[in-house]
Amino acid sequence: MHLRNKLFVVFGLVSVVPLIFFAVYSYETMKSELTRQMYSNMLSTTDQIGSNLKMKLDSYSKVSSSLYLDSRLRDFLTMDYSDNNQYVDAYEYINSSFRNLLVTNTDLSSVTVYTTNLTLPTDQVFIKRAENDLMRYPWYSLASKSYGSVTFTVMPATNPTSEQVTQGLEERKPSRIVLARLLDNNSLNYPYGILTMDIPEVDIYALMAKENNNKELFIVSEDGSIISGKDKSKINHNLKEFVRGDWGNSKAGSFIGIYKGERVFVVFNSIDNGWKTVSIVSYNSLLMNVKIAFSRLFTIAIASLILSIILIYITARWFTIRIEKLLQLTRRIESEDFDVQAVSTWHDEVGLLSFAMMKMARRMKELINEVYKKEIAKKEAEMSMLQAQINPHFLYNTLASISSLAMRSGDNRIQDMVTHLAKFYRISLNKGKTIVGFAEELRLTKSYIAIQQLRFEGLLHIHYDIEEAALPYPVIKLMLQPFIENAINHGIWDDEAGINVIIRACIREDTLVLHVVDDGMGMRPEKLERILGEEDGDGASGYGIRNVDRRIKLTFGDNYGVHIYSRLGIGTAVQILIPCRGPL
Repeated sequence: MHLRNKLFVVFGLVSVVPLIFFAVYSYETMKSELTRQMYSNMLSTTDQIGSNLKMKLDSYSKVSSSLYLDSRLRDFLTMDYSDNNQYVDAYEYINSSFRNLLVTNTDLSSVTVYTTNLTLPTDQVFIKRAENDLMRYPWYSLASKSYGSVTFTVMPATNPTSEQVTQGLEERKPSRIVLARLLDNNSLNYPYGILTMDIPEVDIYALMAKENNNKELFIVSEDGSIISGKDKSKINHNLKEFVRGDWGNSKAGSFIGIYKGERVFVVFNSIDNGWKTVSIVSYNSLLMNVKIAFSRLFTIAIASLILSIILIYITARWFTIRIEKLLQLTRRIESEDFDVQAVSTWHDEVGLLSFAMMKMARRMKELINEVYKKEIAKKEAEMSMLQAQINPHFLYNTLASISSLAMRSGDNRIQDMVTHLAKFYRISLNKGKTIVGFAEELRLTKSYIAIQQLRFEGLLHIHYDIEEAALPYPVIKLMLQPFIENAINHGIWDDEAGINVIIRACIREDTLVLHVVDDGMGMRPEKLERILGEEDGDGASGYGIRNVDRRIKLTFGDNYGVHIYSRLGIGTAVQILIPCRGPL
């Protein structure tokens, strides 16, 4: 092969093969990462919905227990009214109790007791007769066998005719969940009625309505029947009729299935009563962003490949033409023709070689019988990198200018935020110091809190319990801020109540003891282990917490550091121990 072809093949392989490998590797990496992130998001969503569902069902159970354990209600329901009119007192109590219950629990549509007491008149609202036609309802069978335990039964919407409604044969009701409980308090062998509460399905669906973007969410019973979902026509149908795949027998898991004729990613989780929360995402839509990004990458790669081939061909051709001319020059000198001219005026290696050969030819012509030496100089280039250090005073002056502009425009919020930010950076930079007094660290934390309170207006409530004796002792800088940030980012779960954070400081046996306590969402044990472990699965918050603990141990010793206690739904408490003696 000619040199031109060799260069073209080698340069082509060196550029094309890595480009193809990079494109394929990028696609697979993006697909894998996006799938992992989507699975994590779907798992988090199902866990959260399941937790909220369990809390909601528990609240309904507590409401039913208040009636189940009501001894006065039991007495009214079991009293013999054959020879008296005391049922008037009974209904005054029942109406008052049940109406108050419905007012305080607006997500209950009705409360009814089906009584077996034939002497008690029924109002067909709160008190109804336990007649034989109740046996046709599935909730009746479950409640009869539950021995007073709470049961939940999914009931489809009813659409009776107007004539049936007028005759009182049946009521129009939307899809709902019926809480049923056998009333047998202190009379297990002689139950005195069945308590039912109607929970509209829309209230259950509200738990996941906000999460339904780009995915389909279902709550299904233990046998797979759909309890709640966006498409109400699917309620009471088995989800396996719509989603084909390997569900397995586990309480939680994931698989690739078929839904509405396309591949979907399915993640499910179970709560204590066996109900499952199911999240379904289209696999094609999951990979759509990857395909779009890859198509752009592929287009750029093809364009780059074509341009590379053209440039490689032009370069190889141009380079080899000059080499061929240089070869002709060499052959003329070989044939003792020393009257030659340079084949190139360029100053690269080929041009220099051509000029050297021309000079050599002249010398050979003058000193044909002498042996002379040729020296070639080598050029070396050095590159230096300049680093510019940002002057903190420039940041302070800039923030001061912004604050002045805010004052002129009358925007106190901007002025306050800029002022707090200036204080925060002035203390945090602090000429590179890593150890500060606790009083200074507290001022730094208060500046950060003030900024966040402006951002989360009305949601962040801070309480301080600081002993004066704790203020002078040395601590590491930026020690409290990561825990306040973690409470804000992961603890706020109620957009109306917000979150309360307590910061305490005291001296106990030559040790500075700090506490940061919040009443936020809290964490599961496994999430707490991830935050305190070495993996980076919980992002910046986990890294910041581990960073504080490590800095304390490096500065003050392994006996000191951070301890975290958290329970889901209750809150998180952080304890920080610092020796009063100061750094090692």
